[in-house]
Amino acid sequence: MDEDQGHDGFLDMGKADKSVWLMKCPVVVAKSWKNQPASSSSSSSDSQPLAKVVFSLDPLKPDEPQFTMEMVGSETERIPKSYTLNMFKDFVPMCVFSETSQGAVAMEGKVEHKFDMKPHEENIEEYGRLCRERTNKSMIKNRQIQVIDNDRGVHMRPMPGMVGLISSNPKDKKKTMPVKQSDVKRTRRDRGELEDIMFKLFERQPNWTLKQLVQETDQPAQFLKEILNELCVYNKRGANQGTYELKPEYKKSADTADE
Repeated sequence: MDEDQGHDGFLDMGKADKSVWLMKCPVVVAKSWKNQPASSSSSSSDSQPLAKVVFSLDPLKPDEPQFTMEMVGSETERIPKSYTLNMFKDFVPMCVFSETSQGAVAMEGKVEHKFDMKPHEENIEEYGRLCRERTNKSMIKNRQIQVIDNDRGVHMRPMPGMVGLISSNPKDKKKTMPVKQSDVKRTRRDRGELEDIMFKLFERQPNWTLKQLVQETDQPAQFLKEILNELCVYNKRGANQGTYELKPEYKKSADTADE
């Protein structure tokens, strides 16, 4: 075999046994970290940490460790500083991979713990305010209407090559069938933006059906279900059967924000 043919399809497994953590963080935190200056150009001693993780263990409950995170850095002034890291005990086994610009693929480790990052209760009001600000910004429409004077319908005339394609005989014209809402291809919004809109909707009323939310958000039903499974509980019985409502922790967030 030609040695230069080399490393095509080669996977570096040197770090396969390395333990890594997977954490889902709020959009505002992800954007703050992304705006941090890159530390690659500076030495490791000059690089600043993004956050500090605190591990707490109750001797009476050794199987229930508590994790918290404290944000650091100048880019975190407008976002909550303290967070709770809720650890998942059951999740699908996952691994982390990397790829260089030259196409070399390597396994960086195996996911040992998976966390969901949420603001502390004392920061819920501040976090709710940030969510409302983002929601209000996303609702602002930048479209403008321009009135064209004295164009005499020039822009409405058929273009060259279109003559003969449009019939002038009323008998040849077919009735335009209305497009069903379900047949319209909907464009996915940014996930964080959609979560903010969902919180706003549940402030209006506590219970929504999937059909109602699809109409309100104009989002694909399957994508909407993914968000609902994280933020809401589905009522299978009772007076609100067939509707979604916010999970208790998010209800508390909404109530605190309204106050």
